[in-house]
Amino acid sequence: MMDAPMLLGYPIPLLFLYFIFYSFCGWVWETAYCSIKERHYVPRGFLYGPLCPIYGVGFLLMILFFAPFRDNLVVFYFVAVVVMTAWEYLVGWFLETTTHIKYWDYSHVKLNIKGRVCLPVSLFWGVMSYVAVFWIHPPVARLFARIPMWLQYTLCGSFFTLLAVDTVTTVRKLALVTRAMNKLQTAGDELRLQMALAKADLGDNIEEVGEQLRQKLDGIRGSLPPSAAERLDRLMDDYNELLARAERQSRRFRNRYVHMTSQRYTLDDVRAYGAQWRAALRASKERRKAARQAGHSAK
Repeated sequence: MMDAPMLLGYPIPLLFLYFIFYSFCGWVWETAYCSIKERHYVPRGFLYGPLCPIYGVGFLLMILFFAPFRDNLVVFYFVAVVVMTAWEYLVGWFLETTTHIKYWDYSHVKLNIKGRVCLPVSLFWGVMSYVAVFWIHPPVARLFARIPMWLQYTLCGSFFTLLAVDTVTTVRKLALVTRAMNKLQTAGDELRLQMALAKADLGDNIEEVGEQLRQKLDGIRGSLPPSAAERLDRLMDDYNELLARAERQSRRFRNRYVHMTSQRYTLDDVRAYGAQWRAALRASKERRKAARQAGHSAK
């Protein structure tokens, strides 16, 4: 069998196995920590499988780039803090840019940069790098070195296939969530536009919509002509359906990242918005039905 391709003195198949192993260890750590903190089981991780790739890549950075500085602990610590902080910031920026969702937020911690990194966590990364390079990785490397090359290739092929399927599935799910949120935003904008037009047409003193939109729905609808009210109800039906779909599709990510926030959408409010819209819609239909029945009775 031909020799394995190398990267910075390490066989690439072995590096990939390190990545899988440390990604799994990171998932176990985060899941245990968050489950204890929330007092119920919280499966962490961006992917469906039990992996946190940010830890896998982080450990590879430690193994490949920090080990040469082991003879000078001061330089080792400084390099570890800078590199790992840059890596965490890059991952946070990438996720926020591509998904418009903030999966962790250090804004409440002093000395943070846009909530993506903060000084206490950066200093912790330096300590963890020392523990990883000097204490954790040496026995792991000795254990993995015993794995025959054919088995390394077999494991790499199997794990890579599972990881690829998991990544594609996760990205597709995120795309669906983003699409649902975009439709939700469009529907909400259309509702606000209809409200603004209704206000202009009626010439009344209804307050500006926005945060008070839902509280003003009943009064506005009662002042609209029947055709406009029906149009509004259809818009509310569509909006309600989009809310339910967005809540359903984003449930997994919200359960795993209970404190995540969105740059475009308030994911934590999706269920509450849905309940309020449904209540307003039911009340409107009941009143309209009662009015029709009263009209028929009068005749």
